[in-house]
Amino acid sequence: MSEQIHPLWNHFIRAVQEEVKPALGCTEPVSLALACAIAAELLPGDVSRIEAWVSPNLMKNGLGVTVPGTGMVGLPIAAALGATGGNAHAGLEVLKGASADALIRAKALLNAGKVQVKLQEPCEEILYSRACVYAGEASARVTIAGGHTRVVEVVCQGETRFVLDDREGEMHDDPLAVLSSATLSQIVDFVEQVPFDAIRFILEAAHLNDALSREGLSGRWGLHIGATLHKQRSRGWMAQDVGSDIVIRTSAASDARMGGATLPAMSNSGSGNQGITATMPIVVVAEHVQADDERLARALMLSHLSAIYIHYQLPRLSALCAATTAGMGAAAGMVWLMGGGYQTIAMAISSMIGDVSGMICDGASNSCAMKVSTSVGSAWKAVMMALDDSAVTGNEGIVSHDVEQSISNLCALACRAMQVTDRQIIEIMANKVS
Repeated sequence: MSEQIHPLWNHFIRAVQEEVKPALGCTEPVSLALACAIAAELLPGDVSRIEAWVSPNLMKNGLGVTVPGTGMVGLPIAAALGATGGNAHAGLEVLKGASADALIRAKALLNAGKVQVKLQEPCEEILYSRACVYAGEASARVTIAGGHTRVVEVVCQGETRFVLDDREGEMHDDPLAVLSSATLSQIVDFVEQVPFDAIRFILEAAHLNDALSREGLSGRWGLHIGATLHKQRSRGWMAQDVGSDIVIRTSAASDARMGGATLPAMSNSGSGNQGITATMPIVVVAEHVQADDERLARALMLSHLSAIYIHYQLPRLSALCAATTAGMGAAAGMVWLMGGGYQTIAMAISSMIGDVSGMICDGASNSCAMKVSTSVGSAWKAVMMALDDSAVTGNEGIVSHDVEQSISNLCALACRAMQVTDRQIIEIMANKVS
């Protein structure tokens, strides 16, 4: 099948396969847990001590988030459980099979003061974790940098076992680099013409994130925003319509994910919340228009690929809340499901850039579900406007007449000006816990 597909389309498919993956728990603590699990697997006995160093941005996103299955918050429990019970070969699902006994041992390490997580400064990498795990006198060190599962070095007992060869990421074979040189118009063409069998796999995003949403509606997780809005809607304070369904069901999935539910999210660009945001609005609208699996898959592919396309122009972690850019992908997918074409999609994305471009990321926590709900609410509003031939124009703010330039303007803010904002956010958060 792949030989019959346009070469550019193969890169699009590979980009989605690399960036849309199941993830259990917030991916920043999970990244550290993975480093610890890989190191622990190399050791001959039980883990006795852990020392870890992380970048400021990874620290920011690990301070306030619940680690699934533990009922505890923060990087130390993620590191400890990764070392005592993590699956070193499971990527972002490293903690999926952790046993009750492993959790007991992890908590024992914490209670004995045997787990230290420190800030790595200076740190050139935005996403960075280095874990040194000990079993008695034996030790192993694993460094992850540049991506949540991107292992760059493994050292055991002072012997270097692995160093990543940077040449592996040469542009001609890097689907993300190829995607970055493409256009939204080419993405829309791909979605409309690619054989269904080549993209059928994306339906798993709908299955996983919808299951997480249903769990969130139980009201037991996080700030239970989805469940609360659902309750208030039943009292007549919100309308029973597609827009409220989008906000309720999407935020419920984020509630469960951030609150520590032991169900995986289908992530996007290394983030479960981005994956939820790019998925659930499409699921809701597809149900409303009674789309079949093929049409759902094409809309999901458009949403996820557009979100990846925009996010690739951003730092992996920044002061810009990337639920907003994932919401732009969702807007594209919803417009397409409702009969709109490329120009309407461009209008919806432009309106979102004019609406929620200033939302900050102040670390992963239960409140992320609020930002997710805001982003998908903005997406639906932008879709409604675009379908009526209305949008924020290039005469206003950072929005340009060309949607590609509008995206570049937004990403320029995150890459340059918002670096100062990011440092200020990290300083505020560090002072809260010092």
